[in-house]
Amino acid sequence: MAVTAAIIQARMGSTRLPGKVMQRLGRRTVLEECLTRCLAIPGIDVVCCATVDTAEGEVIAEAAQRVGCTAFRGSESDVLARYAGAARLVGASQIMRVTSDCPFIDPVLCGDVVALQREAAADYATNCAPSSYPHGLDCEIMTADWLFRAEREATLTPDREHVSPYIRRHPDCDRVNLQAAPSDTGHAALRMTVDYPEDLEFARALAAALEARDAPQDWHSIVAALAETPALAAMNAARIDHARLSAPAPLGFRQVRGTPGHFTPL
Repeated sequence: MAVTAAIIQARMGSTRLPGKVMQRLGRRTVLEECLTRCLAIPGIDVVCCATVDTAEGEVIAEAAQRVGCTAFRGSESDVLARYAGAARLVGASQIMRVTSDCPFIDPVLCGDVVALQREAAADYATNCAPSSYPHGLDCEIMTADWLFRAEREATLTPDREHVSPYIRRHPDCDRVNLQAAPSDTGHAALRMTVDYPEDLEFARALAAALEARDAPQDWHSIVAALAETPALAAMNAARIDHARLSAPAPLGFRQVRGTPGHFTPL
């Protein structure tokens, strides 16, 4: 039986914000919030947290298992091999990749990317080639065949550290990107990832605001909360990645827009 897995990479080490994934946002840690949202992605059969095989990985593996996820421990530096090992552990045929510093990852948007990859019969699908959604909503899905091929063939250090660059640029790979609707592209500069102390301060304030609103915590609800309280978005605005926003669409990607069943080529 085909298994679609969400694999979330996590470790305690971070030069800019050490231990960030175990920082609390309120009821949950950054990691727990990310994993809990990934458990709700439509089309995902299993969620696996891929952490490191050093002592620091123990606390992450235990946290993942507490919220109902599988845990895999592998190389800290060779993240590509770690992903491949996690995929083998859960018997995945399709692998969605999410990073654990994205506590506001949107299950519905991730589900759209899962559906796009299936409906387009693509080897690889993403929503950030180029980026048109807020930073922190990025996800990608690839076939196990391509993940294992990258594991065998990729030799450059960045390809081993970042999992998908080899796949994203390979001319034999059929790649597709989901672009945001025209009405949503103006939100691409919003920053919802946690990489700096300002991001953590923002994430804590946003989590509290969302809890107070008692509204669905999809990314459109987040945008609505930020519109009501502009000071929230200003908390980490100095960390906006302008290079991400100005990066052109990579060559070789089919560009589409829409929702499941209604994807429109551009």
